[in-house]
Amino acid sequence: MSTSADAVSAIESHMKDGQPLLGVVGLGYVGLPLVVECAEAGLTVLGFDVNPEVAALIERGESHIQDVPAEQVARLVEKGLISATTDMTRLKECDAISICVPTPLSKTRDPDVSYILSATEAVQAGLRKGQLIVLESTTYPGTTKELMLPKLEETGLRVGEDFFLCFSPERVDPGNPTWQTRNTPKVIGGVTEACTRVGVALYERFIDTMVPVSSTEAAELTKILENTFRAVNIGLVNETALIADRLGVDVWEVIDAAATKPFGFMKFTPGPGLGGHCIPIDPHYLAWRMKELNYRTRFIELASEVNGEMPYFVREKVRDALNSVTKPVRGSGVLVLGVAYKRDIEDVRESPALDIMRLLREDGADLSYHDSYVPTLEHEGLDLTSVELTDEALEKADIVLIITDHTDVDYARVVDRAPIVVDTRNITASVLPSARRSRPQGWIVKCDA
Repeated sequence: MSTSADAVSAIESHMKDGQPLLGVVGLGYVGLPLVVECAEAGLTVLGFDVNPEVAALIERGESHIQDVPAEQVARLVEKGLISATTDMTRLKECDAISICVPTPLSKTRDPDVSYILSATEAVQAGLRKGQLIVLESTTYPGTTKELMLPKLEETGLRVGEDFFLCFSPERVDPGNPTWQTRNTPKVIGGVTEACTRVGVALYERFIDTMVPVSSTEAAELTKILENTFRAVNIGLVNETALIADRLGVDVWEVIDAAATKPFGFMKFTPGPGLGGHCIPIDPHYLAWRMKELNYRTRFIELASEVNGEMPYFVREKVRDALNSVTKPVRGSGVLVLGVAYKRDIEDVRESPALDIMRLLREDGADLSYHDSYVPTLEHEGLDLTSVELTDEALEKADIVLIITDHTDVDYARVVDRAPIVVDTRNITASVLPSARRSRPQGWIVKCDA
């Protein structure tokens, strides 16, 4: 028998004013911050992870995520608001379940939704009346309704009446001190209107601003649009950098000048390539989906092509700088500053540094790196340990290549001590404005003959 309208209202009220138990599947960069925010609002949270070490870490009141202080986790564990397990059968205990699992691309650049399917099967095994299921993992439009819904309805329960299914994309920006889980507006769309209402009722308890949309597909496409917007605009500004380099113009000067326009322009800056789990990957989810519908996503493909060229462009700059002092790349000591995909975080997922270092190693470079956030680096043939950034290390290197502009580095000292500096982030502009102007290509900021 289906749940009545009155019963749905009662479930909505329970999510809004009661003490529902929230289960969070996946305790990584998205899941653990969500767990903490929910617990800070006074709700009890049970975290699920397939990695026993992660679950044990949380149980001890520790944190493996940079943006989540261990002291905060410990306090909430001690209060009994947070616990963690690998036992997926306990999902049936939860009144609401948020799925925050990885959604990588396969080697053929197709979406890998195996983690979503595994989580769905675990939820299906214990699905009961009144449960709210929310997928937060970024994926292609249609995933929630086409992959999750049929599995869950195989139980005989009906969506919008017996259980409630929504998509609410994560908007985590690792290392951002201003915009975090609670104060970042959260989009949510349900399979039915009742699903959306129940989802909003829960999330608004620990999220400042909820943004309901009409469907799960609308919510899924919203997240893809956000990251495609960034990927396309980064692609445009990276192509502008390639154009400026050929014209002998300082691209950063041009961008700063354009940014003085008070309307109609949004500032993006070039760099060594795209990194992180979202921007390099998410647009491909949409491109893959549209191929099924016989539509070619031309902007996405072109942006991906341009952004993918940047590591090769950086390698050329290293070659040019060394050749200008009659040194080959082979045998030259290249000290890379920063291997994380963005400033002041420890995450190396899809970092352009990995591609650049691989290309330089193919050229025979003697690689070393410094990154206080990434003490060791093991990736596709790279097996290195971060070196201390001493004067001796800077002077000994044939060239210093700045890939990630961490704020704990004294770039004035880098420029002063290193014989050659290639800067892919324009971070040295503030300490070497005259050198920047004297080298209009903007990338090789110092080259002692």
